[in-house]
Order: sequence, then C-alpha cells, then structure tokens
Amino acid sequence: MFKSLSRFLLPLVMVFTAMNVMAADVTINTMDPYAMVKAAANKTFDRFHQDKALIDADADHLKVIVREELMPYVDYKYASYKVLGQYLKDSTEEQRNQFVTAFEGYLISTYAQAFTEYTNQKVEFSPGADFRNEKIVDVNVQIIEAGRPPIKLLFKVRRLKDDSWKAFDLVAEGVSLLSSKQSEISNLIRQQGIDPVIKMLEERTKEKVVKQSKSGK
Repeated sequence: MFKSLSRFLLPLVMVFTAMNVMAADVTINTMDPYAMVKAAANKTFDRFHQDKALIDADADHLKVIVREELMPYVDYKYASYKVLGQYLKDSTEEQRNQFVTAFEGYLISTYAQAFTEYTNQKVEFSPGADFRNEKIVDVNVQIIEAGRPPIKLLFKVRRLKDDSWKAFDLVAEGVSLLSSKQSEISNLIRQQGIDPVIKMLEERTKEKVVKQSKSGK
C-alpha cells in the first residue's frame, strides 16, 4: 500500500541532495518562495553530509534530518486537509488532529526512505518571478542527468497569513503527488473509515528506513 508515492519522491530527493553545500547556520528566507525552496534544498543536503556517519550507523537518522531540515518548510497540515478532501467535514477535531500527525509522520518516513536512493544529478531552478500579488506560486525545477531526458518538477508553494511561504505539493512530470494521495486515501476512507487509515499511516511511519544496495539495478 502507498508504494506509488515513491516514484514521485525520488525526483524530490534529487533536488534536496544534488545542490552545493551551504553553511549549516544559514537563514532561510521564507518570505521569498523561490529562495526558500532553493535554500531548503541546500541546507538539507548539507545536513545529509554532516551526519553521514550517523546515517551509516543507523539509516533511521534520515528521519531526523527530514523532520528538522525539510518539514519546517512543508505545510503538511494544509496538505493533510487537502488529502482528506470531502471527508474533512465528516471527521471530528480529534480525528483531524490524529490524521495530520499521522500524515506528517508518513511523509517523513517516506522522504527518509527516498533519501537512500539519491544520485548526484545536476539541478536547475527556474528564475524567480514577481510574487507580490500571488497566493500560490509554482517553483519549476529540472533534474539533468547525462544520457537521459530532463525530469521536470514543480513545487507548489502557498502564502501563509503572515506572508511567509511553505510548499504543499510536488508535481512530477505533470502528476500531482497531492492529488494522487487524495484519490488513494479517499478510496481507503470510503471503504474502511478514517480511523483504520490513520492506523495504517502510523504503521508506515514506524517502519525502519532500509539502506539501498550500492550494487545498482
């Protein structure tokens, strides 16, 4: 279950691992959506290299990196509500809170697993545009690898009430991760109810990160 998410996450991981190293104490400008996405990528990659020994000893340390370096710039609550879709209004406050927590943990676990598959591609960010009057901005990225067509990604970033920005969706080759998960989880909730789905997400969160073989496919 939920394995389809991984094909979206590998390109995402490339973005967050194929950047030049920045200082660990860099301040990320969350008031600029374009600068925020690029700086968060750099900072995550820096932490990945800084903690390599810890990761080698226990791959689950990748969850720590994702939680501390990446998730502060992801609006997982908004994404969770979008995934719940029509079932949001039918849920209790307690169920909504449990779902948000479970979905955040699920994303952390899945991103952490995807980090084990990264390779050293070249990343090209599109230049920033005027976002002063925008509520949602698309940050376009291309993953360049010799001998293969570029992978086109689009990060959807939304303006919050304090005018800061957070990412809430990744569109890979025209396919929205958020829409994909909304369809899948909506079907599961319709069939089983929200509580079993929350438990399922919690179980996925607890799964150990498995190191990928270096021998190749």
